[in-house]
Amino acid sequence: MSTGPRGPEQLIEMHTLEGVSERLKKGTPQSYLKDMVYGGIDGTITTFAIVSGVVGADLASGIVVILGLANLFADGFSMAVSNFLGTRAEQQFVHMVRTDEEREIELIPDGEREEIRQIYARKGFDGDLLEQVVQVITSDKKVWVDTMLQEEHSLSLEGPDPRRSAWLTFITFVIAGFVPITPFIINLVVNNGMSNPFLWSAIATATTFFAIGIFKAKVVRANKIRSGIETVAIGGIAATMAYGIGWLLRGVADNI
Repeated sequence: MSTGPRGPEQLIEMHTLEGVSERLKKGTPQSYLKDMVYGGIDGTITTFAIVSGVVGADLASGIVVILGLANLFADGFSMAVSNFLGTRAEQQFVHMVRTDEEREIELIPDGEREEIRQIYARKGFDGDLLEQVVQVITSDKKVWVDTMLQEEHSLSLEGPDPRRSAWLTFITFVIAGFVPITPFIINLVVNNGMSNPFLWSAIATATTFFAIGIFKAKVVRANKIRSGIETVAIGGIAATMAYGIGWLLRGVADNI
């Protein structure tokens, strides 16, 4: 995962005959940034939302730990499984379309060849050059099908590994989501460990949000401060909502 622009010498080396060949052999590099950022932000938001709701409702600190840990692993597992199934479903969809295109090439090769012709005509090819392009592409069935997937259906031939996506989502969810409840766990283990665990939880959570924003900005080369503030603001809105709901319903638990 690149985190900075490449220098001129590195770019020149990458675009030599050997460099280009080596990069193409490796295939398209897959980015798991979305899984990591999504898992980290959601883990922090959902766990701190529970902390805020419980504190807003003026319930015991032990409940924060119980609900926080239960949510941390249950919701993290749920997100990981959902990500796995969603990513695999995308791969299955690509396989389905590939099978359909292979069948259409077998049944109506002239029609499929005409589709290739019109696709490249729209790109500016015409005359003998257009016919040469059509001939080259349709002479190899795999290249033909791959071209149809990309050009006709706008599908990616390669995608992220579903298992890796799921694991990264789960790991980042648990690590980031553990932060908001850590001060309350310390208070349970150490008597009077922290005088105001919610304050420390809020500070630690805001710091985590800011760090996630900076990490994202570093990878995509965006403004780090702006990205950090944006992430903190999003998390703050969710926490404020949870605290407000807990505060409004603070007397419900006593009446149950």
